[in-house]
Amino acid sequence: MPAMGDSRPTGLPLSVSALEVRSPRGRVLLSLPALEAPAGALIGIRGPSGAGKSTLLYALSGLIGGTTGAVRWGQTDLLSLSAERRAAFRARHIGMIFQDFLLFEELDALGNAGITALFRPRAERPSLRARAAERLARLGLDLGDRGVGSLSGGERQRVAIARAMAAEAPILLADEPTASLDRAAADRLIDDLVALTRDTGTTLIAVSHDLHLIDRMDRVLTIEDGTLTKDGGPA
Repeated sequence: MPAMGDSRPTGLPLSVSALEVRSPRGRVLLSLPALEAPAGALIGIRGPSGAGKSTLLYALSGLIGGTTGAVRWGQTDLLSLSAERRAAFRARHIGMIFQDFLLFEELDALGNAGITALFRPRAERPSLRARAAERLARLGLDLGDRGVGSLSGGERQRVAIARAMAAEAPILLADEPTASLDRAAADRLIDDLVALTRDTGTTLIAVSHDLHLIDRMDRVLTIEDGTLTKDGGPA
């Protein structure tokens, strides 16, 4: 649980209804009639490549067009918000680990990991930057002032992970978070993700082919051909 006096949101339940994502030509990419999850849930999403797993993750964050239905985080229907208010909600409530990293090449590792501080009130910025540095160190990165352009794929992935975890948002959405890591680093990350969720009540939803990660989830959704075909435990 968060420390007493910490006003940061610490977990939001999810309620999805009649969610549908269509391509610009009208083809249905994802159809999810309903999904409910409590705050603090650990949910894995698995399925074959191209099945719609990442599409679901992006729909849950309000980052994909052609989406209809409702995605409610707590009392907020994300899809009903304007683009500006949706972005503000993400900045405050959602940490994201993207499969393709989405780092700023002109910044060093710490600058990228602490980028969320730019969008927070001034009083919150020092503590967020400190968390970013701590997360980088915990993930085994001691990079000095090296720009991210000189980093390996695994190092870039760890910077992206540190960025998402430093924000301590109540929702953490991860797209193949261990894909670019060796087994030892991936297992350390999985331990960190699970500990973060358990300790703070963060809702974690992770798309992954990594069975080590899937096996640590409380609940696993299987997506095939844009539909939910199985909803149960990791076994």
